[in-house]
Order: sequence, then structure tokens, then C-alpha cells
Amino acid sequence: MDDRSLKQFINLADSLHFGRASEASNVSPSALSRSIARIEEEVGVTLFERNNRSVSLTHAGQLFLGYARETLGEWDTIQNTLMEEAAELHGEVSMYCSVTASYSFLFEILARFRQDFPSVEIKLHTGDPEDAIARVLSGNEDIAIGARPGRMPAGLAFKPIAESPLVFIAGRDDFLQQDGHHDAASGRWENIPMILPERGLARRRVDYWFRKRSVSPQVYAQVAGNEAIVSMVSLGFGVGVVPRIVLENSPLKDTVRILNVTPHLKAYEVGLFTLEKKLGNPIISAFWDKLE
Repeated sequence: MDDRSLKQFINLADSLHFGRASEASNVSPSALSRSIARIEEEVGVTLFERNNRSVSLTHAGQLFLGYARETLGEWDTIQNTLMEEAAELHGEVSMYCSVTASYSFLFEILARFRQDFPSVEIKLHTGDPEDAIARVLSGNEDIAIGARPGRMPAGLAFKPIAESPLVFIAGRDDFLQQDGHHDAASGRWENIPMILPERGLARRRVDYWFRKRSVSPQVYAQVAGNEAIVSMVSLGFGVGVVPRIVLENSPLKDTVRILNVTPHLKAYEVGLFTLEKKLGNPIISAFWDKLE
């Protein structure tokens, strides 16, 4: 087995969900299932109990999880040692961010990094920003760009890049008053169709905002991805909530408007995530220092 198989095993052990683990591993659920089956065949024991409803680690699986984490950790250590002895940094760094973040923040950072370290290969993966932290914690990515959560997971390092307000948006020609001002105390909120993120930090903050004001929102759609929320709002399906920076970089920004809603939602603090222990990696340390 190789480090890729071990990372896939760790993803499944952490999530206990083939769909989420396969997405984090950038493989199909069937490919992940075959990979796990190969590992089980090689070690000669069952590592997961699985049926149509649930997945769980066996005792042997828990022992193997410790081995997998230790093995990948030792591999990182020897890589770091060899790179420190090299005259020039070379190797690869794996990164994850949303499409919006790739041209809002990453372009300038990568340009500076590439100029100073041309022998380092950068592997960039894009997707739902809500998966950023999970992908770093699982070891699938070295660095990710995302929004800082209210509580940081243990062992995770964060470096801020920017702050972006969370804003309510509506279509240009909808049923809402055109001055765009909407007070949270207004009972009209319960009659407005809402297009909300299906999960993640933004959804938690919106839910808290409504709950604090004793409002039960009419949820028209729950969407994965901020860009899709902007699209549905532009088509007039309802009111959405997105980070302002997503809207500013959207090709549909002229088809929607920001509502002046009070009180405001808590803003996003956007930045880089990596494992604290990976800051000992010369490549990741060099990348981190580019943000100084």
C-alpha cells in the first residue's frame, strides 16, 4: 500500500461516510471501496463494519488508523529532513480552495512563490470552501484557503488574508422594496423565500441570526457552493446569503443587489490553513512566509 491509500483510509475513518470520504480523496465511492478492500486483503482483517446505513471502525481498524497516521507523519519528517539538506527547495505542495479564492487571493501569492521557488510543483484542487479544513486535517491537502471557524480544531494553524462581510442579496427586479433596507424585526422575513448554503459556517451564522430574532425562515433551496446561490438569486428565486467577495468576483454581480439588512451578519475571516506540524516542512514554511 502507498501513502495515497493510507490517506483514503484516514478520510473514511474520520468521516465514516463513503460519499464524503471519496470527495475528500478525489475518487469515486466505488474506487474508494476497492481501495479499502485492497488494504483489508493485504492486512488480512476487516477494518470497517459497513452496511447500507452506516460505517464504523472495527477494533483492528482503530489500531490500523494509528499506524496510518504514524506512517504518514514519519514520511513527512524524512521529506522535510531531505529538503533541508538540498541546496534548492524542490518537491510539491498540495493546495485547496474555492474557484473564487483561486483568483481573489491565490493568484498573487502563487506568482511571488513561483518566482522564488521555481522547482516546487504546486497541485491546486478547487471545490466547496466548506471542505477546506477537513481536507487539511485528513492530510489530503497541505494548505487550504477558507473561513476561520468559531472554534479552531486542535493542531490547525491559521494565517488571515482578508475579511469579507456576509451579505443578504436579492435580484434586481424582485418583490422586495427597492431601497434595500430590511429590519430584522420585520415579520416579512417569514414570507421571503430564502436560498441558503446547505451546510458550513455561513449556514450556521444565518441560522443563528434568524433564531436570535425568533424568525422561522421559508427555505426555498439549500445549495452547495456560493456561486450557485448567486445564480439562483439572479434568476429571482429568492434572497440568498454569500460572502461579499464572492459577489464582487461573480459574472452575475450586476444582476443582483445587496440588501441593507440590520443587524449585520458576522463577517468571514478568510485565510490559510495548514497543520501546525507541517510548518516544519521547508516548502510549506516558505509559502507561509510569503504572506508576511
